[in-house]
This record gives sequence, structure tokens and C-alpha cells, in this order.
Amino acid sequence: MNRSLVVFAGAAAVGFTLVLSEASGSAQIGTYSKINANAKMTAGVPRTHPHRLAVQVDVNDPTIMNLALNNVANTAQHYREIGQKVEIEVVAFGPGLHMLRDDTSPVKARIQSMSETMPELTFSACGNTRENMTKAEAKEIPLISQAKLTKSGVVRLMELQERGWSYLRP
Repeated sequence: MNRSLVVFAGAAAVGFTLVLSEASGSAQIGTYSKINANAKMTAGVPRTHPHRLAVQVDVNDPTIMNLALNNVANTAQHYREIGQKVEIEVVAFGPGLHMLRDDTSPVKARIQSMSETMPELTFSACGNTRENMTKAEAKEIPLISQAKLTKSGVVRLMELQERGWSYLRP
């Protein structure tokens, strides 16, 4: 008999919770509703500072570079749509520096286009990697005009995370 009472009480608690969630409008059905619920929750939160996202690119792979740029564009669009500010910094180092090289970047035109329409977006190029590439190739490594040079890409990412920036490695 005690087991029946426990089962009944549990079922009643679940039912009560469902009724309350439907009454408050928080019950969502379907994937689209869940996506909109997340956007609505974010939109209702007043922010005194912008969201901040640091994106790591450390591979010389156009697919990954484009994925990183897609993530950047989607993030910027999301916060623009809900009226909130975002700052985004893409940090390239190691083989990923090719993303920001003027002579080898497979995404140079896309970076230029995005930079013209997204003032919240910056690109940082690792100085250590550039120096090593200069030695290995016996020539100066040109960077695209949108890239700013930082001493160390890894250290730059660490410092951004220590300041509360969210981190993404696509």
C-alpha cells in the first residue's frame, strides 16, 4: 500500500508540474519552439555589457575556417536580432594562421566582406607563428589588413577567457 501511495504522489507531482508549466507558458513543443524559447529567454535578460566570444582557428583547413566564420556570423546575427551587443575575436595560430595570411588565405574575401559589415568582429594573428613561418619560408609573411598582430595566439585566448570571454573551437 505504501508503494501505491508513493507512485500516486509522484504521478500527481509530475502532473501538477506540467499544469503549472503550461499555465506559465514555459512548456514548449517541438524543436522550433525550443529554439525560440532560448532566444526569448536571452532577450528578456537586461545586460550591462556585451556578450564576448573568442574563436580559435589552429588548422589550415578551409572547411574549418568557413565553419568558424559561419559560427561568427550566426552569433552576431542572433544578438543583433534580440537587440544585444556582442564582441567577437577570431584568434589564428599554428597552421590556422593561413586564414589571415594575405598570400594563402582561402577565406580572405569573406573576411573582408564580414569586416565591412560587422564592426564587432576582430581578427588576431599569432606573432610567434608568423615569426616561425618567416624563418621556414625565408620570406616575410604578409597578413590581411583586417588582422592585428598579437605576440602569442594561445596567450591571447587565455587572456580573453580569464576576462570572461566565451571560448569556441569549431
